[in-house]
Amino acid sequence: MRSRYSAYVLGLEDYLLASWYPETRPGQIEQGEGATRRWLGLTIKACSAPDAQHATVEFVARAKIGGRAIRLHETSRFAREGGRWYYVDGDIHED
Repeated sequence: MRSRYSAYVLGLEDYLLASWYPETRPGQIEQGEGATRRWLGLTIKACSAPDAQHATVEFVARAKIGGRAIRLHETSRFAREGGRWYYVDGDIHED
C-alpha cells in the first residue's frame, strides 16, 4: 500500500500498473487532476489478512487540489501471487 501511495506521489504510472492485479488492471492510470494535486500524507487505519494470499488495507490519503484539501478514504483488497502483492480493487468510503 505504501509503495503504491509513493508511486502516486511520484507519478510512476508504470509501477502502479505493474502492481495492479492483471484481471482488474485498467489500460492506463486516470490521474484526473493529478497535475494540480499535491499529496500530503497517508494514514493506514486498519489492515487484515484472512490468509497468506489475501489482505485488505483501509487508508486515508490526503491531498490538495487547487488549494482545496481532499481526503481519499478507501478499503483496498490485495492478492499475493508468486511472492508479490497486487492491488485488486477497493471501496471508497464517503465520509
